[in-house]
Amino acid sequence: MLKEKIVCGIQQIGIGVSNIYEAWNWYRENFGMDIRIFEDAAVAELMLLYTGGEPRKRHAALTMNLQGGGGFEIWQYVGRTPLKADHEILTGDLGIYITKIKTRDVRSAYEIFKKKNNDLQSLLKGPDGKEHFFVKDPYQNIFQIVEGNGWFANEPGKPTGAAYGAIIGVSDIDKARQVYSGILGFDTVVYDKTGKFDDLKNLPGGDGSFRRVLLHHSKPHIGSFSRILGPSEMELIQALDRKPAKIFENRFWGDLGFIHLCFDIKGMNALRDECREKGFAFTVDSTNTMKTDTFDMGEAAGHFAYIEDPDGTLIEFVETDKIPILKKLGWYIDLRKRDPEKALPDWILKSLRFGRVTERQLLKATDK
Repeated sequence: MLKEKIVCGIQQIGIGVSNIYEAWNWYRENFGMDIRIFEDAAVAELMLLYTGGEPRKRHAALTMNLQGGGGFEIWQYVGRTPLKADHEILTGDLGIYITKIKTRDVRSAYEIFKKKNNDLQSLLKGPDGKEHFFVKDPYQNIFQIVEGNGWFANEPGKPTGAAYGAIIGVSDIDKARQVYSGILGFDTVVYDKTGKFDDLKNLPGGDGSFRRVLLHHSKPHIGSFSRILGPSEMELIQALDRKPAKIFENRFWGDLGFIHLCFDIKGMNALRDECREKGFAFTVDSTNTMKTDTFDMGEAAGHFAYIEDPDGTLIEFVETDKIPILKKLGWYIDLRKRDPEKALPDWILKSLRFGRVTERQLLKATDK
């Protein structure tokens, strides 16, 4: 049993949608999310705290980009119409406001997105002087395309990798850092700026005054999937001239938008103790609730748990026990038998390409 937890990287950003295959196809075409890790239609029995006290049917798929970065967990309610926010979501509102997507070349990626007639702004410069741009998906979720590192595969034709972090609205940055720096390990301050920002002005509510802190992690991510998940960054933003609203106020987990930020970890027992000692006890804990060594997630298995940051934003932790590599041949990897600090060999990670999905498959599934 590990005495300390290991953070292996951002496993995925959860995105609540109204049509899973339509959304997946957009993310495949624009962000290269064409690797199917698992897909599962089941009942979310353990999330009652966040689903109105009732088990809810859902259909979810974890998809990745083999170039590197965290995945997307695309999540759709079954038998319930997911709700959008009852107010315009403004810059600095509390929760996951923007997902960061990494690219090798910001300008090249911008030209590609521009040719696709996507909903995007012009090239901008952040407080660190680096260029970036924002793009919206068809569901009004905002993504920031930034220069990133830690690449795994090189797949020509893909202008970006996958999830590189998030911009999260908080009410008090110093308190929020108890979670993001103290527990998650984003302990290096790249910038800490206060004022009005030109790169935010065209976002809803972005012409206000803010404090912005960009955080990196001083320790490299290690563990089974660290080679493909890669490094990441976290930006905390605090509105200074208004009281921010909660993005998921009066809504359920799984409703429309960015529903959680998930980290791949090792050492769930050690993490449980650490979170409790630091005042952020697990609010959902599959291990304690199910009284089992592992939780069946359809085609994968492991443990999962949630905490809330000081403003109620959901942070998920997943300790994976088993994942499918080549399902048709019954090839699964049992991670419990491996050194928790050691990355899986590249040839195994590259075998995930056998789970690639095509536009034709997704459009066919959409029509069903």
